[in-house]
Amino acid sequence: MARETSTYDERLRDLEAEAFRTGRTLAEHGEQLQLIGEQQTTAFGNIDSLANAIGVPGDRTITQRLDTIERVLFALAQAQGINPDET
Repeated sequence: MARETSTYDERLRDLEAEAFRTGRTLAEHGEQLQLIGEQQTTAFGNIDSLANAIGVPGDRTITQRLDTIERVLFALAQAQGINPDET
């Protein structure tokens, strides 16, 4: 009887430890998914900004549109810790 109780207690501890690890892993994945969602929102916003920068033909000169796109791309690179002037 004591052996059965000991085995049961060990199994219960193992299950509790596994549940804890699973919960921690799920929380970490949840945080990663939230970060990915934020990055996607930023990326879609940047795409919208690029589309607005290009505008419609005749709206602005191609030089003006390209200058705007260049500024947006520089800002994106800098936000990622990349210095475009050094590459």
